[in-house]
Amino acid sequence: MDSLERLTSLFQKFPGIGPRQAQRFVQFLLRSSPSVRKELVEAVQSLGGSVRQCPQCMRFSSSDAKLCSMCSNPQRDPKFLAVVASDADIAALERGGTYRGFYFVLGGTISLASEKTNNLRIKQLLDSFPARIKSGLQEIILAFPANPEGDATAIQVREQLLKNHQGDALMVTALGRGLSTGSELEYADPETIKSALESRR
Repeated sequence: MDSLERLTSLFQKFPGIGPRQAQRFVQFLLRSSPSVRKELVEAVQSLGGSVRQCPQCMRFSSSDAKLCSMCSNPQRDPKFLAVVASDADIAALERGGTYRGFYFVLGGTISLASEKTNNLRIKQLLDSFPARIKSGLQEIILAFPANPEGDATAIQVREQLLKNHQGDALMVTALGRGLSTGSELEYADPETIKSALESRR
């Protein structure tokens, strides 16, 4: 496999990228100046050293502090915790401009083919509740994609919450269907996100 084919196949491993898009990326890089390619290489290489996972919300951050900028922000409201599938979902909710609570990144959704939850951080989420309740947590918002996998994940997380925190006065809600069925949260526009948050139930 030559270098062009190898790079094309690597781009195809990105979520949502097919062969034609991968080839366009390669062609773009071929047309770009050496300095642009060098900058890309350096940015990719620095990921391992400068990016780490926040131990509280589990999102990736380039902060040198123990907690990421969101988790250490005193302006955020500890009464609310949005549980999302990925870091991209946090960016989508932030674009909506109305949510000011905290986040927890579950690390994906349940695969309906296997129904396995091995890679999901459900245990870490449950373990974080005593400290969050002490800080004033009142509502957990299950902010998963509006598709069967997202629905199955919401059911599983809700069941685990009820089972492990039945004595705590926690409200568990899900995003309203301002999101059309089958849609990914990260691609929703700010108004749709705002509507989904306001109509949560």
